Amino acid sequence: MDSTAIDRFDTSRFEASRNRLASLAYRLLGSAADAEDAVQDAFLHWQAADRQRIKVPEAWLTKVVTNLCLDRLRSAQARRERAVGAWLPEPLLDGDPMLGPADTFEQRETVSLAVLTLMERLSPLERAVYILREAFSYGHAEIAEILDITESASQQHLHRARRHITTARRGGGELDPAAARRVVEEFLAAASSGRTERLVALLTDDATAISDGAGLTKKLLQYDTPERIAAIARAGFTSTPAKQRLAGGVSAVHFALVNGAPALLFVPGGKVVGAVTFDLTDGKIATVRGIAAPARLLRLTDAWRQHEPDAPLITEW
Repeated sequence: MDSTAIDRFDTSRFEASRNRLASLAYRLLGSAADAEDAVQDAFLHWQAADRQRIKVPEAWLTKVVTNLCLDRLRSAQARRERAVGAWLPEPLLDGDPMLGPADTFEQRETVSLAVLTLMERLSPLERAVYILREAFSYGHAEIAEILDITESASQQHLHRARRHITTARRGGGELDPAAARRVVEEFLAAASSGRTERLVALLTDDATAISDGAGLTKKLLQYDTPERIAAIARAGFTSTPAKQRLAGGVSAVHFALVNGAPALLFVPGGKVVGAVTFDLTDGKIATVRGIAAPARLLRLTDAWRQHEPDAPLITEW
């Protein structure tokens, strides 16, 4: 086999792992754009390596991507960007290959916006161990090899990560999409018609709302009582000419599933300009996230344009 054929063969071996590596990097970084960069950097490492000496390419590539992501998480720039109160994960439309693997509840939960946000409280090593174990089912011996730690350290990191996430996790359990859609439709109807009492009734007593302010503020905007959330929802879901200009036109409002959670998407002309996601607990809304920073919606928009949506809940907003 000549060198050109070898390069093609080795490139195909890398491409066979690309989606898995991207889903690993996305879980570690919470950003599709950063995940794609990490995978591309891993490809450069793969090209530069003596590939004939790599016995198990999948294991080698997993180690490279994991450590590239850990370097990113530990960097001073990342710590500034991801400061508490200033960062939200990038939402992805259900069906995006970056959300896989998704065969089990545990795998799906590791890519929920709720858990991606909670993982910001973990150390980079705790986060890596948690994801490698819960999402990719690696054993502690394999994780120890990937992260250059002992098996005992891997077990301790996993225990701490599970404790932190379980303690802070609100609600949970498998989602009933039909029931979730009914709650979100009620929320939209109440917000757009100004029915404050109905909005409050749809929220848990300790509900919270978080918005990235369309990327116009350095800090996230947070609201922590049902009454305040109802007030901001009424204001946010009221269409005005100024909002339409900011959105780039009249939007259709669609129901969708984003990172496994129910969501409302604001879509003028095929471009997603806003995503409002909901975490549910016992049939009520526990967390509302408003994401409208353009950089966080690029991949979601690309996926939406290839998607066959249901009829919009509101045709002109």
